[in-house]
Amino acid sequence: MAVDKDKPQEEASLDRFYKIVLNWDYFSILKEANENNDEIGGGDLGLKEVKNTYKDIDDYISTFEPLLFEEVKAQIAQKKDDEEVVEWERRVVLECNEIDGFHLPVVNRAHSEESIVQNDLFLLSKDKFQVGKKLPTTYAFGLVESCHKDRIILRMYLAGEVTHMKTNNIVSSSRLLNVRSMITSINDMDRLFYSLKICSLSTITREYKALRSIGTLPFRDLIITAAQKNFDSEVQAWKISRHLEEYIEDNLNESQCEAIQAGLSRNPFVLIQGPPGTGKTQTILGLLSSILHATPARVHSRVGSLNIKCGPDLSFKEKVNYWRRASPWLSGSNPRDDIRPVDGNDGFFPTSGNELKPEAVNSSRKYRVRVLVCAPSNSALDEIVLRVLNNGVRDENNRSYNPKIVRIGLDTHHSVRAVSMDNLVKQKHESMEADKERYGAAGRDMDSIRAAILEQAVIVFSTLSFSGSILFSKWNRGFDVVIIDEAAQAVEPATLIPLANGCKQVFLVGDPVQLPATVISPIAAKFGYRTSLFERFQRAGYPVTMLKVQYRMHPEIRSFPSGEFYKESLEDGPNIIEQTKRSWHEYRCFGPFCFFNLHEGKESRPLGSGSWVNIDEVEFVFLLYHKLVSRYPELKSSNQLAIISPYRAQVSLLKERFKETFGVESEKVVDINTVDGCQGREKDVAIFSCVRASKKNSIGFLADFRRMNVGITRAKSSVLVVGSASTLRSDEHWNNLVESAEKRDCSFKVSKPYTSFFSDENLTSMKSEGESSTSDRALDDELDNMGPMYNPVSGDADHAQEDDNEYGDGDVDMDGGGIDDD
Repeated sequence: MAVDKDKPQEEASLDRFYKIVLNWDYFSILKEANENNDEIGGGDLGLKEVKNTYKDIDDYISTFEPLLFEEVKAQIAQKKDDEEVVEWERRVVLECNEIDGFHLPVVNRAHSEESIVQNDLFLLSKDKFQVGKKLPTTYAFGLVESCHKDRIILRMYLAGEVTHMKTNNIVSSSRLLNVRSMITSINDMDRLFYSLKICSLSTITREYKALRSIGTLPFRDLIITAAQKNFDSEVQAWKISRHLEEYIEDNLNESQCEAIQAGLSRNPFVLIQGPPGTGKTQTILGLLSSILHATPARVHSRVGSLNIKCGPDLSFKEKVNYWRRASPWLSGSNPRDDIRPVDGNDGFFPTSGNELKPEAVNSSRKYRVRVLVCAPSNSALDEIVLRVLNNGVRDENNRSYNPKIVRIGLDTHHSVRAVSMDNLVKQKHESMEADKERYGAAGRDMDSIRAAILEQAVIVFSTLSFSGSILFSKWNRGFDVVIIDEAAQAVEPATLIPLANGCKQVFLVGDPVQLPATVISPIAAKFGYRTSLFERFQRAGYPVTMLKVQYRMHPEIRSFPSGEFYKESLEDGPNIIEQTKRSWHEYRCFGPFCFFNLHEGKESRPLGSGSWVNIDEVEFVFLLYHKLVSRYPELKSSNQLAIISPYRAQVSLLKERFKETFGVESEKVVDINTVDGCQGREKDVAIFSCVRASKKNSIGFLADFRRMNVGITRAKSSVLVVGSASTLRSDEHWNNLVESAEKRDCSFKVSKPYTSFFSDENLTSMKSEGESSTSDRALDDELDNMGPMYNPVSGDADHAQEDDNEYGDGDVDMDGGGIDDD
């Protein structure tokens, strides 16, 4: 764990990271990944379970560091997509330097290699090879240190193989010695080799830097112990104006207001749990308004308690003379006003609004507060940016305005591109080029422009990973407040990244009972590496404010997750029944909450796949979908209806069969997606295919209750769950769901042929208002005359599919091993 004391801590920690990773044997990593990781105890690997609290920094780092390196190995070993072409590039070492024990070879770069960026990991080999064939004898990893127009500088560690993560314990390696001889050879032919891009280590490198810098982070002790000590919230608290307070009270519900009050208490860490549909983003907008326009409570209290001594009452003329002597700028200029900020705005008062909308120019914030808003993903972040652009924030006078904001990072959604750093830099640079005399060459430098934009911004938006980029490290200013949305979807080291920029208060907003962080390594996941900082704090008993009023789901949908995951604390928003009631609810089988028990269904595993499919469920799901959109054409939209499954193979099969059946790509009319892909979305109707159905009653990673929670809470009006009750009952949460459906008389046992379940007679019996109307019977007759697979997309009958069991049972592998995919 020791670091080089002669180096800055950040640089020394990265040296350690490079030494450990760059000496690894690629083929050993692949072999290890192909073994059954579930049987590995972890003791021999030096792994420890993630705990709720830690006694000191060494205990903290010794827990997370080995798990992080397991995740690095998993990223290196991760299989590429089948469609991705593996391309070897022939390179030559142009020159090679050696610094601090690392070799830095300079190699050629082809003109077509535009996608290569810093921290890309390459495998260098003297010869091309294929995995599974004869192994080469000269190969090693090289990390892209920097990229230039026609050359790439790599970083390599060739001293030997590091054992047990002890960088002072090196074992000689012939393959590394061979590579060293190759890149330092004076013979041009010996310096020829091939390279293969493996993956990018940018994000995990930033996570490692943040982890190793825990000792210098704000609130270090709080992070380690998950408990705040000796914090007087009354002394530290801030307050907002009465106008803004009234707006928040009128437009936010009680639990949302509690979350904002928790923030104004100035607790170092504020945890806000946002169950599905409870207005999490709206709460963040309220937080931004409050944070930007709050003042210390002691200012309010002192103003109210001052015993002011008044002098003799003066005449108006005498008062004017007194004011003129005391405040000469009343008749002239204030010397402070003579110091103008660059470009007329230093971010203190809102003015131009990113060249998009005019801002309120009379906002009177007394304290300049800078806010950094982060999220694990680009999509989650851009949702907040868009809401700020569209709705603005409120000032202390309850007026809406658009503060200066900037979205930093890659893959910005087109809807928020106007406030992206790249776009703002381009605009600023063009205006400066038009007025070169005023700005000069130095002011027009791109780095200077970026720094100026960052300096002016009141709110900066960035993904967690990008908040560790060099752009932030070059900036000498920190942030007062950091808000992390979807905080429960980030591994703990990722959450530490934005804190390295410095801050006085941190908001973690998320929901630990929705999807967790993505962790590729099954070993790391087994030892709790996907546990978020939010979840760890909550487990340790740290106070959490939960949003309790949901505005999305029909009460019949809300009922189960509220009881199963939120201790019956979720409440329905006003008029939610009227807002989510739909015409198809007249049929019990299309009601707000239904479970279809396909007791004859069978699961299977496609050859060469770690995922699962259930062909019987595919058949039933399409019959269910067909009946719904035929009777209710308004559902013929991917914005309205989703078919969801936890398994990628099932999603792929559903998309494939959809095109075969209806002749169009599914994306145009229905959203077929994994549970993970549907996080954050909402639909009118969601059909959930559980897939797992076997005599062994094993449901694999479907047992992750968080995926269940996300899957069944996407729907506003109807969630229709399709699965095998006998298999699902082996899990506590799924058993509770099946029992809940049975108690509410919305469970349906379905037998083959599935078409009989949707017969006119059966549907009529499930119509809540008795017999079907004349128009309903006419529609049924028309659909029957068109054949069993009337195409609801095109309106044509598809006579090519007439067999009730058109999809067949498929080849079933009842005893297939392997790991479920997620």
